[in-house]
Amino acid sequence: MNPDNPQSAADPAGPAGKTQYSFRVKGVAVLATAMLTFIPFWKAAAIVLCDFGSSAFYAGGIAVRAFGPAFPWYILGVMLFSGLLLMMYIEACSLFTRGGIFPVVNAGLGETAAKAATAAILFDFMLTGPISGISAGQYMAGLINSVLEYCGANFAVPGNALAIIFAISVIIYFWYQNIKGIEDSSDKSAKIIQFSIAVCFILMIFAIVTLMRRGSITLPPLMPQMDKNALGFAADITFMQKIGYIGVLIAFGHSVLAMSGLETLAQVYREIEYPKIKNLQMAALVIFVFAFVFTGGLTFLASLVIPQDLLAGKYAENLLSGLAMHVDGPLLIRLALQGLVVTAGVLMLSGAVNTSIIGANGIMNRLAESGILTDWFRKIHRRHGTTYHTINIICIAQIAVILLSRGEIYLIGQAYAFGVLWSFVFEVISIIVLRFKNREQKREFMMPFNIKWGHYYVPVGGFLVALAVVALASVNLITKKVATISGLSFAAALFIFFHISGKLNAKKANDIFEEGHREKLNRDNVPDLKTALADLEGKNRILVAVRSPDNLYHLDAVLQNLSDDDTDVIVMYAKPVDNWRVGKTQGVKNVDDDKLFSNVILAAERYGHRVCPLMVSSNEPFYAISQVTMEAQAGEIIMGVSGSHGANEQLERLVMAWGALHDGKEAGAQRPITAKILWEGREVSYKF
Repeated sequence: MNPDNPQSAADPAGPAGKTQYSFRVKGVAVLATAMLTFIPFWKAAAIVLCDFGSSAFYAGGIAVRAFGPAFPWYILGVMLFSGLLLMMYIEACSLFTRGGIFPVVNAGLGETAAKAATAAILFDFMLTGPISGISAGQYMAGLINSVLEYCGANFAVPGNALAIIFAISVIIYFWYQNIKGIEDSSDKSAKIIQFSIAVCFILMIFAIVTLMRRGSITLPPLMPQMDKNALGFAADITFMQKIGYIGVLIAFGHSVLAMSGLETLAQVYREIEYPKIKNLQMAALVIFVFAFVFTGGLTFLASLVIPQDLLAGKYAENLLSGLAMHVDGPLLIRLALQGLVVTAGVLMLSGAVNTSIIGANGIMNRLAESGILTDWFRKIHRRHGTTYHTINIICIAQIAVILLSRGEIYLIGQAYAFGVLWSFVFEVISIIVLRFKNREQKREFMMPFNIKWGHYYVPVGGFLVALAVVALASVNLITKKVATISGLSFAAALFIFFHISGKLNAKKANDIFEEGHREKLNRDNVPDLKTALADLEGKNRILVAVRSPDNLYHLDAVLQNLSDDDTDVIVMYAKPVDNWRVGKTQGVKNVDDDKLFSNVILAAERYGHRVCPLMVSSNEPFYAISQVTMEAQAGEIIMGVSGSHGANEQLERLVMAWGALHDGKEAGAQRPITAKILWEGREVSYKF
């Protein structure tokens, strides 16, 4: 019997005169984009570190040019401070599965503040790609020049020119990849980080041995040395020229760009596997330790090993290459070590370019989905199905930044901190406001140091972090001319654009608000159930039958109580088919399946469990449920209570359908099954 031939829906001439009930599923569709695969914490950490960790290659060089030999202390301080911000991000993620700056700030401070915060973080992403690409080019130029010098050549490659060409080439490459929809996978990010850890370890061993052989070590000074460029607008303000607390804040402000990339943690949270918050905490710990050792540790060692006169000169653009070339050992070994450093740097920095494009595109898509941007930004590429208009805009803007900066990392670095700091300001203040505004909302994690006051947990730790980021952001406005002028101009222009676009798109925004989030679903029509279920790998199978987007209590219960990785969850919707030869479904109202499966995907993301969403067309839902259960060899069937049938009647109809398949001697009909109907506070089950 062909199970997908609707012409064989009923055959009254069965053996012994019995009516033969055959397959009543007319069509099968797998929601391909919703076949969620969740990643372990270390892969999530790797994705973030490809952006956050890449700052190790340029942050120290920018800081030493800004305020002198004290720079490694402040890079270390920024890395320590990043641990506090990571904890704030964990609390934000516990409130919003699909986190990021826009939903958090929108819930805490309102849409106007959310637009301003989004403008700031987009400014950050627009500079992340250029500074990462240029830095990678500078490291390549440094390696080439070291090899040329070793070979006795009397010329050198111009660093800025090569950096511009390389950075633009990388952006064009990743533009094409993102247009096709091929994003940087977590596996690839993990391999890059593993290689970088190995290089970091080797470089640190060489550096430590070198310092031990030198005997005496002179630690860098604590006090920064500010020039007029570093003071910016404050150069004419007498009290700010004194190196005290203000000077320390200014120095931290010049080092804070080393924290860029933390926003990626909120974006990747939706992909972290169960238990989500625990794994998020583990990912944050890995990120913190790696950044402290890799960025902070190597920067500190570079300040001790490289001669002071070369720190802000020859190696300002490729600090870690300078560290590799000044450890003790034969020149050929040092060149090989520099080659490893450059390879790791090019891989991480190129990954950061891709992450910046993906991140900016994701934020702009979220704005378009929220109705703030017009549908033009959501226009789908005919061939590849990607939002190519936003990708084009992002990449053109990044190339423009590269050309305007003429390959000067320091110039971009001066502007870079604006987006980093002000996005932190909005995010941290919003999390504090939500402690009081949404005090009833469950939080699996809270920023430490809280005081219980009535029904509130007063976030003392959060207040201190907020005070620090506001102080840093305020000082940066005064001391960084390039950042203040370019950042405010960009953010203001983008905010005005958001406001105008939102007004033009007001009706669409209202419709989206009323309907709620809708996932972009890719229905992959397949010839049979065997093909639809081919990707299942778990030893155990659970079939969850869904019908209403507003009645998914039973799905939540299954995902919440699922504690192993060896169980596949098949979420099936039997879509009624009118006027089919067998069965009567005329007048049955179809469910909004887009909304139904959007809610299914949100539930899967919330709990961090993989699901296989499946939609079948059928004239008899209980028969379809039975057939899919047999084909999948599932051991459990979970249903929600029906509004038109009682739980007992649902079980009776399921047992009758199962018996019909048994009479038809369908494969697997003898398999023991447990059927459950779940609703709040109650459960009915039956084994057959």
